[in-house]
Amino acid sequence: MYVLRIPFFVRLLFPQAITRIKTAEKKVYLTFDDGPIPEVTPWVMDVLKEEDIRATFFCVGENVFKYPEIFNRLVREGHKIGNHTFNHLPAFKTDNQDFVENVSSAEEYIKSDLFRPPHGQFNLRLFRSLKKRYKIVFWDLLSCDFDAQKSGEQCLEGIKKYVRPGSIIVFHDSLKAEKNLRYALPKSIAYLKKEGYTFDVVS
Repeated sequence: MYVLRIPFFVRLLFPQAITRIKTAEKKVYLTFDDGPIPEVTPWVMDVLKEEDIRATFFCVGENVFKYPEIFNRLVREGHKIGNHTFNHLPAFKTDNQDFVENVSSAEEYIKSDLFRPPHGQFNLRLFRSLKKRYKIVFWDLLSCDFDAQKSGEQCLEGIKKYVRPGSIIVFHDSLKAEKNLRYALPKSIAYLKKEGYTFDVVS
């Protein structure tokens, strides 16, 4: 089984960040990182539309620049949008000022008050800087669809095992995750609906 919950120390370091939505309802929040791209994102939107689900997409600014028609469809169909930097920068390998400027570059194309750091990499200085402009959103449950060493079946079984009310679940609308995503997403939605869960966007 390979599914990651956000580490406890992250919640301690960044107590104002969102990792899970407090709710007594059986409600979950599907999120998608790294798009939009033509090979995957339209398929994701088709699945969500068929299931009447709105989700939250943390978009890479460069991809929004390249594929504005896909991004516009996301907005048009009622999905929530978040900033995921312009170039999908890893914070641990990037100068803080360069990172903040990259987020600002993405903001030119992504008008949102939500931000998720790529790879979940963050530090206190970046947090203090960006929390003035954004709600910082991590996750409660990582599908691990991006991991080529894992199967779609493992992604699905992890979601079944670890989901709980208020879970923010991460998938990826990316080429790297495509195989596992195409298997796990429809089956995860079917399972969650069967278990009585409803879906909402992060706000």
